[in-house]
Amino acid sequence: MGRIGKEVAGQVISFIGLVGVSVTCGVPMWRVTSFIGANIVTGQTIWDGLWMNCVMQSTGQMQCKINDSVMRLSNDLQAARALVIISLIFGFIGFIVTFIGAKCTGCLDKDSSKAKVVIIGGCLFIVSAILVLIPVCWSAAITIADFRSVLTIETQKRELGASIYIGWASAAILLIGGIILTTSCPPQKNMYGYPGYPPAQMYPYPGPVANPAAYGPVYAPPSSRPYTGTGTYAPSKPYTAPTTYSARQYL
Repeated sequence: MGRIGKEVAGQVISFIGLVGVSVTCGVPMWRVTSFIGANIVTGQTIWDGLWMNCVMQSTGQMQCKINDSVMRLSNDLQAARALVIISLIFGFIGFIVTFIGAKCTGCLDKDSSKAKVVIIGGCLFIVSAILVLIPVCWSAAITIADFRSVLTIETQKRELGASIYIGWASAAILLIGGIILTTSCPPQKNMYGYPGYPPAQMYPYPGPVANPAAYGPVYAPPSSRPYTGTGTYAPSKPYTAPTTYSARQYL
């Protein structure tokens, strides 16, 4: 997978996880209970959420009440409010950061700077996943403990709602998207453009030498007479004919 495809896949997966965290924060289904009395007409379903509580009657009528006071919530839901909101903030910032550092955008000039920005965005998504995973697991543990407790009456027992499962899935999706984005490493500079070659060895320059080397005498051939246009090509010695030999008779 190319770098652009990897970044786009990480952004899309992280955005889906961010939408799931928003659903977990808004839907009032962290704890669900179904109470049916002696008469089926009195059956009702109670939903407990971070921001409101809803009661649905067997006739289909629903009534919701907003939680005006934070102190009325349990400890886990109070912490869940803060952690989920912080998780959304981290996820939103991470999405903007990865969009700025994406290779297909021109916000930054250098590829190494873009890769570093994308890695920072992936780390923010991982932090966002951890922040949403903590309250979801905490609320699920308390809900299961209260359901199994013998001191809790039947009408007050709660079960895990849809928001808990959506929160678990959203945290896993954010982790996957963050890990994909953090693997976008900066490009390495190869020697002479060929991969696998180590960089050339660097030799330190000592600087100018204080005492330069002494120069010795250089042999030069003796200078010849300068050429003049008035000279002749006649030899310096007069030309003499060779001596003649008298003919002899050979016996």
